[in-house]
Amino acid sequence: MSVFNSRWLGVPYTPRPEERTFLERAETQRDDELAVRVAVLDTRESERFFGVPLARRGIQPVWLEITNHGANPYRLRVASIDANYYPPLEAAYVNHLKIGRRLLEFGLLAWLFLPLIVLLPFKVFGARSANRRMNAFFVQQGIGWGLIRPGSQLSGFVFSSLDEGTKQICVRLQSAAGAKDFSFSIPIPGLKIDHHDKRLEALANSEDTVACDEGELRKRLAALPRSTTNHRGSVEGDPLNLAVVGDFAAIISGFGARWDETETISFKSCGRTIKAFLRGSRYRYSPVSALFVAGRSQDFALQKARQTINQRLHLRLWMTPLRFQGKPVWIGQVSRDIGVRFTLRTWNLTTHKIDPDVDDARDYVLDDLMESGRVARVGYVAGVEAALRTAPRHNLTGDSYFTDGLRAVAIFSETRTNPTLLNWM
Repeated sequence: MSVFNSRWLGVPYTPRPEERTFLERAETQRDDELAVRVAVLDTRESERFFGVPLARRGIQPVWLEITNHGANPYRLRVASIDANYYPPLEAAYVNHLKIGRRLLEFGLLAWLFLPLIVLLPFKVFGARSANRRMNAFFVQQGIGWGLIRPGSQLSGFVFSSLDEGTKQICVRLQSAAGAKDFSFSIPIPGLKIDHHDKRLEALANSEDTVACDEGELRKRLAALPRSTTNHRGSVEGDPLNLAVVGDFAAIISGFGARWDETETISFKSCGRTIKAFLRGSRYRYSPVSALFVAGRSQDFALQKARQTINQRLHLRLWMTPLRFQGKPVWIGQVSRDIGVRFTLRTWNLTTHKIDPDVDDARDYVLDDLMESGRVARVGYVAGVEAALRTAPRHNLTGDSYFTDGLRAVAIFSETRTNPTLLNWM
């Protein structure tokens, strides 16, 4: 009888708080006062832990544990993790079990269940009971707004907006003396990102590196090729109008939540791309085509998408053998997709059309990095060679572009700072 009641009269809600595999991936940072531990749940872990498919509603739980070993109390600034976070009760509410909505989802098939209409009142009351349990569980698991007093610990979840790939998290803790930031770049299982291989590690540890002082770096950046090429190196493509200095982790963190990584080209990502194209919708992690420098495709790419897949800003980066102050130097290409057009130069007969003013995309990247507060110095160096509006150059798919011939330079900082201008021009 109890089995009959639970299956036919009740509505199950069965979270599994004992399943904490995400803690195996937790990352920790500490200073002389605080220890901050962070983990991000993937889609499957989230659904099993909370008992509902949070990812379908665009919600991603971030688990925090903050320990205060100092003499001053601290307060967690939850909005630093996600300005659009969900309070626990809102996160629960958007995932509530709604019997009426389920019947509508069945459509005409609902008539097949008409003889069971007598069970509907029990199901409605069962759903209400399950939703009350869900509310209580979400509140219990939320991190709350309490102070972290000396010698105490605070732990729980922040319900953030859904991200794939690498999630950028800033944990900001406020005391009477000021704020402390702990910045994390947390890989999330599931999305196959273009840089998730051993190539970057091998390039970073190469014995063929060249250490440069500032004067030598300026000369060598100006001497690098002006454009990307095709695989054979026989035809020029988009201009190499960007150079950055910093470890991979610092670059990813510096671009932060403003930019997204790109998926590798696969059946899955192609399917997502086609789906987004047909719907005219957004695909934050859409793959980018391969361009080449010295016979090597980009080491990784980043993008900032608008609300449609046809419009996005994207950049590609290649690690060079150059090192400045012990950090890798990268050469890059940045342009803005503004639409889609027909072409005979690609297998699918379509390509993105770029904004011919590639300098605007280049300058936008510098402004965006300065807003992030994670670059120490910015400026320009020669090397791209000018192309006039009246005599533009063309990329591999035939799009024209013009440029003043300058290459933007950004030197990353591992901590937040106010950037200064490189006096290189």
